[in-house]
Amino acid sequence: MSDDETQDDTSYLYHSKKDRVFVRGIQGDYGLSDELKRLRSMPRVRKASEIKFVDGPQAYSRHYVEPKDGITQTFHLHLEEYGPGGRSQKHGHVNEAAFYILDGAGYEIHDDERYDWEAGDIAIVHNNCVHQHFNASPDRPARALVIKTKPMYLFMNMLFQKQVEARHTRPAPGGEGFAPREEETDYNHPEETY
Repeated sequence: MSDDETQDDTSYLYHSKKDRVFVRGIQGDYGLSDELKRLRSMPRVRKASEIKFVDGPQAYSRHYVEPKDGITQTFHLHLEEYGPGGRSQKHGHVNEAAFYILDGAGYEIHDDERYDWEAGDIAIVHNNCVHQHFNASPDRPARALVIKTKPMYLFMNMLFQKQVEARHTRPAPGGEGFAPREEETDYNHPEETY
């Protein structure tokens, strides 16, 4: 990251925080009846409108389900939104991930090989792959729903995860002023298609 990309803004720190909960402890009697009662009392539907995007300004995340929420223990589900020309951090991890592309067009770089995608595609990140996600459009956002079993891998003590290149703290050229679509009501159909 160059000096001109350095920014003292804590709103972009979700992925760099050290105090995230990857796997929750479960305690109680051997039958875990209290844990079962707690789980059955949890909400079965989470409202997207109540969960805000974090990070940015090139790649934003809305975390629907992760172990810290107490709803699940073995998987992580989140929405990624890439601003115009945006890209994620370059990183690698043991767990696989599936990216269902909701809108836009872009590409992945996996171990130095490019894979193009568009709305309706599924991009698979294989185990131990160093990868990065890119929005190919200089003026439109792109979205992907991400499902991964990272918590289960961490629970099994398969701890490898490494950031190779941090998320950028400045918008990509053309993405200045972009904000993630927080209040959208039709997440799968861009307005232009009506």
